Amino acid sequence: MHGVSPVREDAVVNDTGWELGALVAGQPGDAFALLGPHLIDGRWRLRVLLPGALSVSVRTASGQWKALQAVGNDGLFETGLPDRQLCRLRIQWPEAVEEVEDAYAFGPQLSDAELARLRAGDADAARACLGAHLGQSDGIEGVRFAVWAPNAQRVAVVGDFNGWDRRRHPMRLRHDAGVWELFLPRVAAGARYKFAITGIDGSMAEKADPYARAAELPPATASVVSPPTGFDWHDQAWMEARAQAPGQAISVYEVHAGSWRRDANGQPLDWDRLGDELIPYVRSLGFTHIELLPVSEHPFGGSWGYQPLGMFAPTARHGSPDAFARFVDRCHTAGLGVILDWVGAHFPGDAHGMQRFDGTALYEHDDPRLGLHPDWNTLIYNYGRAEVAAFLVASALEWFERFHIDGLRIDAVASMLYRDYSRAEGEWLPNAEGGRENLEAVHFLRQLNQTVRQRHPDVMVMAEESTAWPGVTAPVEQQGLGFSHKWNMGWMHDTLDYLRRDPVHRSHHHSEITFSAIYAFSERFILPLSHDEVVHGKGSLLCKMPGDRWQQLANLRAYYGFMWAHPGSKLLFMGGEFAQPAEWNHDAQLDWATARLPAHEGICRLVTDLNGLLQRERALQLNNDDESGFEWSVADDWRNSVLAFVRHAPQREGRSMLVVTNFTPVIQRDYLVGVPTAGRWAEVLNTDSAFYGGSNVGNAGELQTVPRPMHGHAQSLALTLPPLSTLYLQVRE
Repeated sequence: MHGVSPVREDAVVNDTGWELGALVAGQPGDAFALLGPHLIDGRWRLRVLLPGALSVSVRTASGQWKALQAVGNDGLFETGLPDRQLCRLRIQWPEAVEEVEDAYAFGPQLSDAELARLRAGDADAARACLGAHLGQSDGIEGVRFAVWAPNAQRVAVVGDFNGWDRRRHPMRLRHDAGVWELFLPRVAAGARYKFAITGIDGSMAEKADPYARAAELPPATASVVSPPTGFDWHDQAWMEARAQAPGQAISVYEVHAGSWRRDANGQPLDWDRLGDELIPYVRSLGFTHIELLPVSEHPFGGSWGYQPLGMFAPTARHGSPDAFARFVDRCHTAGLGVILDWVGAHFPGDAHGMQRFDGTALYEHDDPRLGLHPDWNTLIYNYGRAEVAAFLVASALEWFERFHIDGLRIDAVASMLYRDYSRAEGEWLPNAEGGRENLEAVHFLRQLNQTVRQRHPDVMVMAEESTAWPGVTAPVEQQGLGFSHKWNMGWMHDTLDYLRRDPVHRSHHHSEITFSAIYAFSERFILPLSHDEVVHGKGSLLCKMPGDRWQQLANLRAYYGFMWAHPGSKLLFMGGEFAQPAEWNHDAQLDWATARLPAHEGICRLVTDLNGLLQRERALQLNNDDESGFEWSVADDWRNSVLAFVRHAPQREGRSMLVVTNFTPVIQRDYLVGVPTAGRWAEVLNTDSAFYGGSNVGNAGELQTVPRPMHGHAQSLALTLPPLSTLYLQVRE
């Protein structure tokens, strides 16, 4: 923090009665012109405002204590000083004595260069300058508070350290950047605080710090001074390997930390308990990454984190920021990556949050046709404002750099890209070119992805984007949005629509299960079976399947087999790995009793084996965005609801894998599928195996090709296709 220069005499305004009256009433005014040490008529005088204090003394250069005189009954105290000095005060409160330096004896904290960077929308400057930062000023320990509120008439810091009295600590306005700052000596980590803001319209509100690195446990809403980042990481080997493994197969276990498992009292687990229980569980299933629903601090638990206000703070629901860092560190040392859902599309209108932060629409748009999200009744960021874009980019960098996160999944990207998203005619405004695209959001997303890619080329930034916007994962230099991956929402909707149908009707909707292959290589896709598909009355994955319970389980096994072989990375929401019958309830833990039933343990074993194959077989893990890695064998057998395809590894990197799925409950015998190589083919995996809870129909582990041309090949396999099953086959070496 910057040093203190003596206060210039010409910077002091005349302390007329109305100015002092405004000061003691907590009204707008220049506190630094009235409080602290000032040279007046050639003599130094000290004035402090300490409402409720019984007496105040200042320590002189000789070490003696000199009493200040009360000026009226409003908490003003004054005295003369022999010279300019850093004033240490002894304050007698009704119940305690406090010794602390006078906050108004410190000079400006942010340099002109830093202010210029803030004004220009520099995300690194925003992270370094705004919020509450522990440090020193003039050799004194304390906290520098800074907040962007350019249209506010007055901003004060309130907190544990001043009895939440908005009169005590008004801040200095740095006009060039619209930033208010104040150094408060002796404030320590753990202190709760807010900003008491008098808006341009005269409104008064206490706001949480948008840049807070920690927050109170909801429903409390204060920000918390966080200790400086000094976590002792043990994941160097992981971070080095991450930079060298661009071809890694990705298989994601999506988790809502509050409802995966509860303790004996029905309470969510903290990060340490999750580390003890969740990490070994996910490792045993063979997933490569844990994806957490948003952990940014959020006031409403029922939003699952998708209405965040603390974009820099891990939610206090599971422990401290250091505890979260410890969880990530443990994931990495166990060989698991961590992905966070991150919400830059909107924020809630809670009174303590960013809505009309300084009395104006600062972070959002003033016009509801631009600034109000009709689906969630939330506010939309003004991406065209440099300081807002910097706030969001800074948040993303914070998770990557402070917490070593391996990826962010950006929620609701489609709602960001289109001005008319979920809006009827007349409820939206066109862009400057007359179109429906949100050009400012497009620019922001490109800025975000370029910044992340330049700083951290080995991390992932994934888009939940549900439209046909071109080039979501194309580089920004090629006019793309620059994401590393895109959720394949079309695959998810089409295949679930198909699987919901009774098998007798599936033949009439065969394109729903095959259509995704047409565009599977247009982006780098992730195939998501996410939380959104098992909540709000949609039912669980298992209960979407038709038929009796045996058929439901068989359908789900066949579906998983098809999914893990389909081009694209994999994502499965918690509970799906054991086919939880009930849909997800965020207020309760998963149905672990059902997970222990034999049929459901079989589903779990299948998911584990599929993940194992994904990691071992290059044909399944590579060429996910290259059509040379995929070849249809049977795409048009709609009558039998059978499909077959081959996944090819890059040349000399592994053997091809034939995948055959029978989406009917009828056993298909002597079903011919052409294959490129003669010889004995092993049945590598059969979702109908008794090991997984199936009927154990199959091909006795392997079979010999027959010299019958089929599907462009000279050799064929005469397969037995089990009911509602997926087979993986591979030629013997």
